[in-house]
Amino acid sequence: MAELNGKPVSVDQLKTLALTGYGHFTSMRVEDGRVRGLSFHLDRLVRDCRALFDAELDPERVRDLARRVAPAAGAGVVRVTVFDPNFDMGHPSAKADPQVLVTTRPAANLPLSPMRVQTRKYVRDLPSVKSVGLFGQLLHRRAAQLDGFDDALFVDEQSFVSEGGTWNIGFFDGDRVIWPEADILVGVTMQLLKEAHAHVDRPVQLADIAGMQAVFATNAAIGVRAVSGVDDTALTDDHPIIDTLRKSYMEVPTDPL
Repeated sequence: MAELNGKPVSVDQLKTLALTGYGHFTSMRVEDGRVRGLSFHLDRLVRDCRALFDAELDPERVRDLARRVAPAAGAGVVRVTVFDPNFDMGHPSAKADPQVLVTTRPAANLPLSPMRVQTRKYVRDLPSVKSVGLFGQLLHRRAAQLDGFDDALFVDEQSFVSEGGTWNIGFFDGDRVIWPEADILVGVTMQLLKEAHAHVDRPVQLADIAGMQAVFATNAAIGVRAVSGVDDTALTDDHPIIDTLRKSYMEVPTDPL
C-alpha cells in the first residue's frame, strides 16, 4: 500500500522522487500497531527535513499518516519518505514544500540467519541523514553479492569500519560491546541498544575484527543479526552475547503508532 498525504499516490506524483532521488526516509517495524523507538524515528524525520528542505515537519501528522496504512495486526515494515513533488533539480534552492509518502512491505520473520559481508571502501554522502539516494550503497551491495557474500561493510581509506549499506555494525571483544566511532547514520535499533546495554564507542579498524568474539548487524527491520564472516575471516555466529542483545532489544517498550 502507498499513500501520499493520506491519499492514494499516482505515478505522476512519484515522478520527481524517481528522477531526482532527493528526499529522506525512515523505516519502522510495526508489530500489532506498535513500534520500538517511535520517538527516534519521528525525531529523525523532523531533523532530516530541516537538513534537506529547511522546512518543519509535524511529527504528529506523520504519525497519523503512518497509522493509516500500518497493519493493525501482525508485523509489517512501514516506510515514511519525505520529498517535494515539485522539486526542481535545476533550482534546488527554491523554497520547498515537502510531502509525506507512506508505503508498507512485509516484515521478515526474526531472527534472520547469520550473514557474511565483504568490506568495500566507501563513505556515504552526508551519513547523518537517512537519504533516499541509495545508489552507492546498492552498488556495493550488488558487488559483494556477486562475489558470493550477503552484503557489504564499509571501510574508509584508512580501513576504519563504519557501517553497512542499510544497517549498523557492532562488536563484542569478550568484555564489552563496541560500536564503531565513525561518520555513520546512527540507526534507531543501535540507539535503543545503546540505552539498554553497556557499551563503548571507539574506532574499529578492519584488522581488529579477527580478535572479536562476536560481530552483529542491527536495524529496525532485522533487529539483531549475527555476522558469520567478514571477508575471509570466519566469526562465531552463536556467541551468547547475540541472544543477550536480542533479548535486550525485544524488551524495549513499544509505543502505539
